[in-house]
Amino acid sequence: MSEGQNPAEEYQNPLVTRYAGKRMRALFSPLQRARTWRDLWIALAEAERDCGLDISEEQLQELRNHRDDIDLERIAELERELRHDVMAHVHQFGEVAPLAKGILHLGATSCFITDNADLWIYREGLALLEQDLVTALHLLRDKAREYRDLPCLGATHYQPAQPVTLGKRICLWAQDLALDLQDLRSLRQGLPFRGAKGTTGTQASFLALFGGDHAKVRELDRLVATKMGFDRILPVTGQTYPRKLDHRLLSVLSGIAQSTSKFGVDFRLLSHEGEVSEPFTEKQIGSSAMAYKRNPMRSERICSLARLVLSLAETAGATASVQWLERSLDDSAIRRISIPEAFLGAQACLSLEQNIVQGMRVYPKMCQRHLDEQLPFLATESILMEGVKAGGDRQELHESIRKHAVEAARRMKEEGIPNPLVEALEADPVFSFAKGRIQELLDARLLVGRAPQQVDEFLEEFLEPLLEGTEPSYEDQVRV
Repeated sequence: MSEGQNPAEEYQNPLVTRYAGKRMRALFSPLQRARTWRDLWIALAEAERDCGLDISEEQLQELRNHRDDIDLERIAELERELRHDVMAHVHQFGEVAPLAKGILHLGATSCFITDNADLWIYREGLALLEQDLVTALHLLRDKAREYRDLPCLGATHYQPAQPVTLGKRICLWAQDLALDLQDLRSLRQGLPFRGAKGTTGTQASFLALFGGDHAKVRELDRLVATKMGFDRILPVTGQTYPRKLDHRLLSVLSGIAQSTSKFGVDFRLLSHEGEVSEPFTEKQIGSSAMAYKRNPMRSERICSLARLVLSLAETAGATASVQWLERSLDDSAIRRISIPEAFLGAQACLSLEQNIVQGMRVYPKMCQRHLDEQLPFLATESILMEGVKAGGDRQELHESIRKHAVEAARRMKEEGIPNPLVEALEADPVFSFAKGRIQELLDARLLVGRAPQQVDEFLEEFLEPLLEGTEPSYEDQVRV
């Protein structure tokens, strides 16, 4: 930004200003990036000293003492002169730690700093998302238990289908996020460090520093990784770590976007049916024109942000597929945008889902109303079985039910009347056996199958082991 320029005169990323949580925004901030770079320079110098290079404790202590003396304005000034972001940081660190200036960045290339720092930041971002997933799953678990037995109309093709329970439907939402949690944990636990690999990944500069001692170069690689909290190191790299790792990372974030968007779509559909609603604050305005409106704006926001994350994830495969030999710089600009924004977007989606589930309203009478409209159709299979048991011909009964059902549906749509199917069947001589009994079969609780038991089994056998030892946290919820 130009000196004296009003921030309101420049574009502000809405992910930062409106949607993402404070901790995730801070993680991808310029200041955190600079701190992580300095941690890497300190770790490298310490490891080089441990492996025998002539680096004094005074030099190391000076680096540690000035780790947080970061002047971003001075760094920006230096970058305008040097046209190199990493070297601008090296120079500013050297200015505040002059005793250690000569051993800063010793043997390293820019990607030692940028790539290793990125991997550290991404792993921390995955930890924040893991907590968000855990929190959402705790909330969904509790709601699934609460509505384990509540029958509601099922839907396939968004057309009436066999009844389910709301608890079972909530388990579908939870299962999607649980699969995302498994994928995220696997990636985070196995995420490797690039390490100290040199300009083209051959470690030639470090081999020269240690006089051709291969064992010391390998030990340096291990020590730096350990000091930065990694126990796995990529065995070979070019100048950068393989950009396929970014594809794996964004695939996990895409999975979260898919799951939260599915939830958001379902919640919008059910809100239209009047069976559920989002939290609605006392002075919240649903529409500037239609004062009665209570739009599902949180769910809509999830779907919108998830669409962004899905689109950003596509960039990673394209980038990984066109890296030339040991490296190409066409990955840099897109990664600076796509990966942080995907993290911020995924976190916003999860936090919004938490907020909706935490304060969702359920309307059992509306669920029953929709069931009552469709139950005569949904119970026809049970009616058919009763007719066969009473000695009726299965095909004759089936054809009679078909004709009455088609006519009932026509009258409901054209005449706007309640479902007349039961009356029609009881008036048909073919169903004389069922006179007065068909109504007994129209109990939705008899038609939900094992849905309540499936809720119990899913929670006890799958979700509870996944959440063992975890607690929900609402520390980083987004502004809703």
